[in-house]
Amino acid sequence: MKVTEHLDRAKDPLISFEIIPLPRGGDINLLFNIVNVLMKYNPPFIDVTSHSSEVHFEETPGGIRKKVKRKRPGTIGISVAIKNKYNVDTVPHILCNGFTREETEDALIELNYLGIENVLAVRGDDIGYKKPVPEGRTSNIYALDLVKQITDMNKGRYLEEDLLDAAPTNFCIGVGGYPEKHFESPNLKSDILIAKEKVNAGAEYIVTQMFYDNKYYFEFLKLCRAAGINVPVIPGLKILTGKKQLNSIPKTFFVEIPEELTTEISEAKPEHVVDIGVEWTAKQCEELLNKGIPSLHFYIMHNSKPIQKLFDRLKI
Repeated sequence: MKVTEHLDRAKDPLISFEIIPLPRGGDINLLFNIVNVLMKYNPPFIDVTSHSSEVHFEETPGGIRKKVKRKRPGTIGISVAIKNKYNVDTVPHILCNGFTREETEDALIELNYLGIENVLAVRGDDIGYKKPVPEGRTSNIYALDLVKQITDMNKGRYLEEDLLDAAPTNFCIGVGGYPEKHFESPNLKSDILIAKEKVNAGAEYIVTQMFYDNKYYFEFLKLCRAAGINVPVIPGLKILTGKKQLNSIPKTFFVEIPEELTTEISEAKPEHVVDIGVEWTAKQCEELLNKGIPSLHFYIMHNSKPIQKLFDRLKI
């Protein structure tokens, strides 16, 4: 079932999760152990992130050697394995960075054959490596370009224009949104205009970047609606679990951590940080749900214990 269908049919607020593939060579049973916990909360769908190749430098007797490798492969396989094992819809992330349009088309064809109905189209992180595009191949530069490619396939238009009777795919397309604006955008309103372009190109829902002050989400939603963006805007939340995240999260995701939360975590003993993070996220959830927000999306990564604490606190 499509994400939008889940939202349309829901009688109560929905809770969804996002996980990341294991490092290369990892045991998928470790991931299943996490999903076993998440399934207790009846998620309608689970996102699986994607990661392109990265550059690593290794010191050898002959000098420094550059090595390109993909640390976390398996997005398609994991998405299908979880869908079949748990009978839950999955949303694999599809990237611009690190993949040609031809590779993207191949991946989408596989997902379509495997019964995956949802994808999240994102540009992907800048990992300091620009994959060379072979002669005769092309690439998507922005998420907007990727949305257009998926929409074309949904209409039966493939990269080889001379394909006759090409079967259309039927993907529900999600995209990212940035309540505190994308770090490359000059201002929030400009960023929302880009979001509108993605919706006009075929995106059917938006999942936001994490935020720790609900005012950013409510303002973002207000501006989206004022701009004519009427698709669902699902708030994304992540529990703070360690003191190092006070620096790593703003650096990586360009989001603000409120002074009150920063002070409380900075002054706390390490063993108390998770409880502080859980309580903060719980208050965010309560306010969002009290304002009638129909769905919450949680960035889990590889740690399900904080979400268990959160849902115990919320009595879910």
